Amino acid sequence: MRIPFEQLRQEFNRVLLSLSFPPDKADRCSYIFASNSRDGVYSHGLNRFPVFVKQVKAGQVDPQAIPNAIDQNGALEIWDGHLGPGMFNATVSMNRAVELSKTNGIGCVTIRNTNHWMRGGTYGWQAADAGCIGICFTNAIAGMPAWGGIEPVLGNNPLVIAVPRKEGHVVLDMAMSQFSYGKMQEYELKKQQLPFPGGYDAQGNITHDPSAVRATKRALPAGYWKGSGLAMILDIVLVALSGGRSTEMITRSGAEYGITQCFISLYRPDLHEALIESIIQYSQNSTPVTPGRPVAYPGQNTLATRMESEKYGVLIDETMYATLLEM
Repeated sequence: MRIPFEQLRQEFNRVLLSLSFPPDKADRCSYIFASNSRDGVYSHGLNRFPVFVKQVKAGQVDPQAIPNAIDQNGALEIWDGHLGPGMFNATVSMNRAVELSKTNGIGCVTIRNTNHWMRGGTYGWQAADAGCIGICFTNAIAGMPAWGGIEPVLGNNPLVIAVPRKEGHVVLDMAMSQFSYGKMQEYELKKQQLPFPGGYDAQGNITHDPSAVRATKRALPAGYWKGSGLAMILDIVLVALSGGRSTEMITRSGAEYGITQCFISLYRPDLHEALIESIIQYSQNSTPVTPGRPVAYPGQNTLATRMESEKYGVLIDETMYATLLEM
């Protein structure tokens, strides 16, 4: 089923206003939820919205909270999100990082006591739209074992790197596990197996079954020990800069809120577009594994899905949309 983007956004907006969101926050958050589904990231669009509403009702997200800077060291600023909506706080943080970079060449905002930003790539696209290279990362509740361990002690801690480009920004948006939990939920809703092993089942065996991985919370680190190490170091960098809560603290609280994030913007008027194009062409001229499916650069498929959604409507799960309409 497909529906117009604006129709979906308005439904999100209606619910958020009923939850006492100020109009500007409701507008921004509803746009991001709808945009995530528009771009094919259903796990952090419509499918995630009921979870977000539960967090608001549980008092883990404060619709009225205003993020503010609490410390500064040159082009580095530390902010407090006061448990406000993660999407709004992230937008403000990246806007500030961009502003700092337009003056200094680089800007960095790290924010503590914030909430889930939904799709991290949103803020990479935001920086690239402003003509800047964007880098951002977040910690999260534990959902992945450290390499060599059994219990989940690492957050998925997504990392985003975006580079502006006229023909379509290059945007890497990756979780530290082979599949994010949101992506595994998508496969589970479709009653499909994962195309590659995604984690461990209750018996400790590697499995393609998304429901088994979601039950054990033992997602497989991307790159095995490399993804494990990267997840840990991102968490360390976040708390070192901000003094915010670590994955351990978030996990011990029993719920994913009050997390820590970092937003970096790099600005240079000349980003050597010809060299960037050369890299992309060199990669895409390689022989594809599947005939008719050329090699894609990061963000290319997202952009293609966006254009398809704008032409034909946003693809949605009918059951999830019915849930939204009943809110």
